[in-house]
Amino acid sequence: MKKILITGGAGFIGSHVVRLFVKNYPDFEIFNLDKLTYAGNLENLKDIEENSNYRFVKGDIVDEAFVFDLFKQERFNKVIHMAAESHVDRSISNPTEFVYTNVIGTVNLLNASRAIWGDDFEGKVFCHVSTDEVYGSLGSEGLFTENTPYDPRSPYSASKAGSDHFVRAYYNTYGLPVVISNCSNNYGPNQFPEKLIPLFINNIINRKPLPVYGKGENVRDWLYVEDHAKAVELLCNKGKPGETYNIGGHNEWKNIDLIKTLCQIMDKKLGRADGESEKLITFVKDRAGHDMRYAIDASKIDRELGWKPEHRFEQGLEKTVDWYLENEQWLKNVTSGEYLKYYEQQYEKR
Repeated sequence: MKKILITGGAGFIGSHVVRLFVKNYPDFEIFNLDKLTYAGNLENLKDIEENSNYRFVKGDIVDEAFVFDLFKQERFNKVIHMAAESHVDRSISNPTEFVYTNVIGTVNLLNASRAIWGDDFEGKVFCHVSTDEVYGSLGSEGLFTENTPYDPRSPYSASKAGSDHFVRAYYNTYGLPVVISNCSNNYGPNQFPEKLIPLFINNIINRKPLPVYGKGENVRDWLYVEDHAKAVELLCNKGKPGETYNIGGHNEWKNIDLIKTLCQIMDKKLGRADGESEKLITFVKDRAGHDMRYAIDASKIDRELGWKPEHRFEQGLEKTVDWYLENEQWLKNVTSGEYLKYYEQQYEKR
């Protein structure tokens, strides 16, 4: 049986990719490798954890010996690398942790892939999932393309840029069959509530302040997470080795406009008066090095592979809100830390 390794598969985006591959590839063994940090939650995958082709492995990609042993034992045909420290504010507080996970961890996976695959690249691919933040910040016009020079502005984006450079170097130096994707902001079910949309959903539910950086004028391109997962699947199967593909939602929103739209949806869903949640908006000191605008030109993946996002933003946002309201226990478990017990209950006692 052929084997696919997905790193960071208990995280937000990773869990949607794992689910997609487990359901769509019953003849493949799908391995989910995750360290289970604060953002890795196995409750995200409860619906598929008993599937015969799903395997969970707890481990740290920074541990070189562990990574090599795992590759020697399982001999993966494909690697989808999604494990990363990804929160900008945390990177400002602790840059070194981001260097270890995002750069050293990536190099360990590249080296293990080389060691196992040798010169036999038939049916092999190392699919590296990155971010649009490596490109830096845009003015009021223009789009990031695959040829935009890198200009990272935060320790997080610098560490992801470093990992991208190593992946590309392994293609140019060793011929390793790599595909790189740089994606815009994702949203949807199972996202840890440190990121904007789930944080504000949770705060609105609990009538807590909604902290908005600066004046809320920063612009982001938003993509529904299931659309991203389908793009990753396509790149894993049909992406051209050595190529980079930008993945975006064609969907730019100022933070303040997004937040007000979210408030309106939440007021309607919770039966509150119009404008009640908007009163929770609180403007706070801007983030250090805060990029003003991201916007992705995703025409290459459309032109070459036929991918387009399927969800309109308002539709995806409503689906997201509905999921969090229907899964308040998940939200409570995550915000209280109770979710950390799930691994012990489900795996350590087996």
